[in-house]
Amino acid sequence: MRAHSVKNATVTVTKSQVFLAFFFTVFTLFALFVYGVSFSTTYFDGRNVTNVMALTYFSVLVYCSEVQLRKLMVVMVALSYIGELLFCEILHMYAYRTPHIPLYVPFGHAIVYASGYIFAHTTWAFQHAKYLEKTFAYGFGWLFLLVGLLLNDWFSVIFGLCFFLILKRKKGQNLYCFIALCVIFIELVGTYFQCWKWQSKVFGTIPASNPPMGAVFFYAGGDVLLAKITAYWKSNS
Repeated sequence: MRAHSVKNATVTVTKSQVFLAFFFTVFTLFALFVYGVSFSTTYFDGRNVTNVMALTYFSVLVYCSEVQLRKLMVVMVALSYIGELLFCEILHMYAYRTPHIPLYVPFGHAIVYASGYIFAHTTWAFQHAKYLEKTFAYGFGWLFLLVGLLLNDWFSVIFGLCFFLILKRKKGQNLYCFIALCVIFIELVGTYFQCWKWQSKVFGTIPASNPPMGAVFFYAGGDVLLAKITAYWKSNS
């Protein structure tokens, strides 16, 4: 068990948490493969299997986490469902392969968030914070620029800039960047298996690829709101 101070708070990361954060990649590949178009057309509709997998993995992560991360994950489930209703059902930025928002999705968002949170609070990340901050800045900067130029993904350029504004406001917190890496991974896997598809023109006007890398902004923005909600929860508990 390792602990270090982040923003005057002691954050503890256990070996089991780190294992689950790394295993997130394997879990994501299998869960989304089962929910995907190819599996469902070849074998059976795997949505319920993926739902059970997500609920199980979420429960294990909650069980292995400390109180603060547990609160964040619980609030993230509710917050992400509201976000899904807004971005998917109302704004139609993307659509799932099934008519309605799958049950696993809000729990999947919490798993993505928790994995990035754990990575960001490891001793290694803490010790290499400055190096990671610069690497993330250059890496994401080039990523947003290249998808804009090569894939005509101006959605990512616009919201990539918004992502950097959040990083600047939060003084380059690597937490958002680790979460962004997890987001990019799950977006690439999900669209590859045709679990969901982004509109070629978001809001009917902004060209976007499938998936757009600028989607990381919405997770970062959600985290800002998430932090405020959990801080309010803590002050009133």
